Amino acid sequence: MELQVGSILEGKVTTITKFGAFVALEGGKSGLVHISEIANTFVNDVHDFLQEGQTVKVLVLSTENGKINLSIKKTQPQERPAPRSTGHPVSRPAPQQPRSFSRPPQQAAQAPSGDQSFEDKLKQFLSSSEGKMADLNRSIDGKRGGGRRRR
Repeated sequence: MELQVGSILEGKVTTITKFGAFVALEGGKSGLVHISEIANTFVNDVHDFLQEGQTVKVLVLSTENGKINLSIKKTQPQERPAPRSTGHPVSRPAPQQPRSFSRPPQQAAQAPSGDQSFEDKLKQFLSSSEGKMADLNRSIDGKRGGGRRRR
C-alpha cells in the first residue's frame, strides 16, 4: 500500500522517545510523530499525551527516503481561546486616556510647542539624539581606553 501525503490513517503507538513517538501503520510500515506534531499545546514530555499501544489518528505529512513523517495535532480541530465573558452581550474595550510622561527638567524647556511643524520637531529630535549619541560614544571610548596613547 502506497501512503498518500495528506491522508489520515489509524495507527498504534509502538515506541515513545524524548523527541516523539513511532506509530505502526497498515502494511507493516512505521512513521514518526515528532514532538512538535503531537498536540496543539506545548509538549514537554511525550508520555503526558501518549502511551505505548495506544491507537491514534495520524496525518501523513511526508514520505521521503523511506521515512514517514506523521502528525497527530493536524487531525484534531484547532482550539480557539474562549472569549472572556463580561456578562454583557457585547463587550467593547473602554477608550484609554493618553498617557502623560514627565520629562527631565533639561528637556522640559526644549519641549516642542504645538505650533511647530513636523519637520521642525524632527530636526529638534535629530539634533538632541545626535548629541546624546556623541556623549554615549565618548563615555564608551573612555571606558575602553580609546583615548590617546602615550609613547
